[in-house]
Amino acid sequence: MYAVFKRELFSLLNSLMAYITIGVFLLACGLLLWFFPDTSILEYGYAELSSFFNLAPFLFLFLIPAITMRSFAEERREGTYILLATRPLTDWQIIMAKYLACFVLVLFALIPTLIYCYSVSKLALPAGNIDTGAIIGSYIGLLLLSAAFLAVGIFASSITKNQVVAFALAVFVCFIAYSGFDAMSQIFGFRAIENILLNLSVNEHYQSMGRGVLDTRDLIYFLTFVLAFLGLTKLVIGGRKW
Repeated sequence: MYAVFKRELFSLLNSLMAYITIGVFLLACGLLLWFFPDTSILEYGYAELSSFFNLAPFLFLFLIPAITMRSFAEERREGTYILLATRPLTDWQIIMAKYLACFVLVLFALIPTLIYCYSVSKLALPAGNIDTGAIIGSYIGLLLLSAAFLAVGIFASSITKNQVVAFALAVFVCFIAYSGFDAMSQIFGFRAIENILLNLSVNEHYQSMGRGVLDTRDLIYFLTFVLAFLGLTKLVIGGRKW
């Protein structure tokens, strides 16, 4: 499994697409948080990073599918997955190796954003007077959110040979999971099941962690979400191998 993980990670790091997507993500974050007046922290007047944590999920809607779209789709298109499937590896080992490689790449994209915490702490009056608990909780929520989106992206890549189709499908499913259930809960006809729809929403659990409170229900939700889509991926590639 480690050999597949290392191969997949090096493949991602050697691809221009990974650097472009990470660069676009960091550039968009920088422009939205420090230059554009409507979303700038400097115009907000408070030393907090809530604007970053509200914008990051929507940027992840495109960043993460761009990273995962080649995971299985490219292997199938080039025919190299046959060689991988014939090695003494289980389907779960192949899936987890690709999943963890993509997760490490997302970590590389998030690490530079820690400079925002330092900058905001220096801008606070007095310096360092920021809500550290909320920031830590928000970062944990953002990691769990990225883990959920990665599971969706891996699944989307496993069902098609076309990377563009995999990207579009992952963006659509991630958007529905993040914002779709919230929107449906506001529809008058669905008011009777509003609580059920909100409990299914990724955004609801993400915002809950952003308040600095780590609830086991949120952790169980994200773990179940990830396992569900990785399980679907296992069914897809297992059925194709059979």
